[in-house]
Amino acid sequence: MKIVDAQVHIWGASTPQRPWPSWGPGKEHQPEPFTVAKLLAAMNEAGVDRVVIVPPSWEGDYNDLALAAAAAHPDRFAVMGRLTIDPANATRLPGWRAQTGMLGLRFIYRPEMTWLYDDSAEWLWQGCVRHGLPVMMFAPGHLPALDRLAERHPDLKLVLDHMELRREKDAAAFVDMPDLLRIARHPNVAVKASALPCYTDDAYPFRAVHDYVRQVFDAFGPRRTFWGTDLTRLPCTYRQAITFFTEELPFLSAEDKEWVMGRAVCAFLDWPLPA
Repeated sequence: MKIVDAQVHIWGASTPQRPWPSWGPGKEHQPEPFTVAKLLAAMNEAGVDRVVIVPPSWEGDYNDLALAAAAAHPDRFAVMGRLTIDPANATRLPGWRAQTGMLGLRFIYRPEMTWLYDDSAEWLWQGCVRHGLPVMMFAPGHLPALDRLAERHPDLKLVLDHMELRREKDAAAFVDMPDLLRIARHPNVAVKASALPCYTDDAYPFRAVHDYVRQVFDAFGPRRTFWGTDLTRLPCTYRQAITFFTEELPFLSAEDKEWVMGRAVCAFLDWPLPA
């Protein structure tokens, strides 16, 4: 079984040319760089074959580190890149996948944004359909808008990140489950069952979220449900994030696990697995 993580961030050191933002109590905390070397070591230790790298949103719209990783290790990495939603960038879409290792686009929707509710990104959705670019989206609290987007553009491949969970724990995180299950009726929509240990106070094997995973799996099926971790914020080991799915969810058959743990995301993003 090929293990493919549907989302991991990497980033470099803070520099004057590319400074990290400040956050945390007193705004003094900064994260340590999480490099390709660190990621490869973690993958090799845990038994992860491939990773979809998602450049972190807090750094800005940079894809260079992720693309360099994919170019150096094409058998291990591919990229869902960042793009500023500006009509001037429409000209970049035809050649987007010509960038070595690039599979598509990934966006985070923030409260100050409007483009899920107006026509300002219509050029983007039409361009993604025209040029075969799948889109990953994290927009918790906006599932009805994503539902309308999927309905308006049935040929747009749309992946819902982290099950569109609110940044809460347990029942409060999963409050939008009815909307998530409803959107599964669109065959062009898939879901990342990713970072789930981050959304519960329960310890491994995270039994508090098992029923939610089963509901999502039953709605989307094995070919539209993708395992992933968002590794750098996991409250458990990388290996535990794997065995949570491969050993602790009895409703997944052996064939289901083949799809959920890797085959499905590679097929949906058109990142062929080796024969």
